[in-house]
Amino acid sequence: MDVDEIVLVDPDGYRLDAVGEFSKRLLSHAGHPARVRTTSSLAEGVDGAAAVLIQLRVGGQRARREDETFPHVCGCLGQETTGAGGLAKALRTVPVVLDIAERVRELAGENTWIVDFTNPVGIVTRALLAEGHRAVGLCNVAIHLQRTFAGLLGVDHGAVRLGHTGLNHLSWEREVLVDGVDRLPDLLGEHGEFIGEHVSAPVDWMRRANAVPSYYLKYYYGHDDEVDRQRTARPRADVVSDVEEELLKVYLDPEAHTKPAQLEKRGGAYYSEAAVQLVHALTGGGPAEEHVVNVRNNGTMPFLPEDAVIEVPSTVDSAGARPLPVRPVEPRYAGLISAVTAYENLALEAALKGGRDRVADALLAHPLVGQYRKADRLADEIVRINRGFLPWA
Repeated sequence: MDVDEIVLVDPDGYRLDAVGEFSKRLLSHAGHPARVRTTSSLAEGVDGAAAVLIQLRVGGQRARREDETFPHVCGCLGQETTGAGGLAKALRTVPVVLDIAERVRELAGENTWIVDFTNPVGIVTRALLAEGHRAVGLCNVAIHLQRTFAGLLGVDHGAVRLGHTGLNHLSWEREVLVDGVDRLPDLLGEHGEFIGEHVSAPVDWMRRANAVPSYYLKYYYGHDDEVDRQRTARPRADVVSDVEEELLKVYLDPEAHTKPAQLEKRGGAYYSEAAVQLVHALTGGGPAEEHVVNVRNNGTMPFLPEDAVIEVPSTVDSAGARPLPVRPVEPRYAGLISAVTAYENLALEAALKGGRDRVADALLAHPLVGQYRKADRLADEIVRINRGFLPWA
């Protein structure tokens, strides 16, 4: 990708300097001519940008730790992108991202692409599109599975196309095409146990359904076991905080000029490759490419609203992302997709308009909560814990 300048924006000066200087050494070591600039000013950062990548966490890892633990008071899953924890994150995040996007539109122009990495990606992308921004949402689940399957099949990853179907963090692979031939039955027959461990799914179910669920489906299909595990396990937020501290030490080393091994512990495998490929497709001016992205439904799944945001293979070029046709979705998936889409609609309304009762209504609609008492108590907990981030609380 032809890049003139990369601008890193962060209000945390310590992190900004560490990552910025490390980035400069990375590019210099690779012989890449792009300039790296750092700033705490959004206005300076987005001026003249062709694409703006938004990846942020309102409240930091401390807020994430709350998202991962407070739902346990009701016996519910604690997770930063789904369930009650995911709603808390959406409430904190959507107004901030929309404010940034509006400033991008004012400062860089309406043609600037916004690529959203910020969770919950589906809800945030829906908010951006509803406000008329040129936005695409991106997750690493699809590219991670594509690379994994390619390795198991012994083929180049570029030859593998996925029948990726669903929503962000609620998706299934229903086909794994190599030269037009579905190799999913072969994968499940020869490598089912490995894949099952990789995505935390029973191999007999995958073979029966001829599908591979994303890693995040374990929070639905194995909810009670996950809650039991979470009650005794160290919160992921604490693990990530330790990894980030290790990484910053590496970045501060003036001799470090290659990607550190510690990044593998951070999660998000192949995110960087997916991001570069997507931005290239959006800004490169070349022929359309196929990417799995979060995009407006527009009738692709007829049982969902037109403005729902789905995660499916799409053609992407400088005009944007357009979902490719999806074969009819089986009831075993369509029911859950519909329920979570309804929740996401209510979650977005709560994030935009505020109000404790809207929070409770969204929780009641979520398949991981879905009970009056639990929804009311968790709504009160969300408001109490996040009061400093919610102007209406």
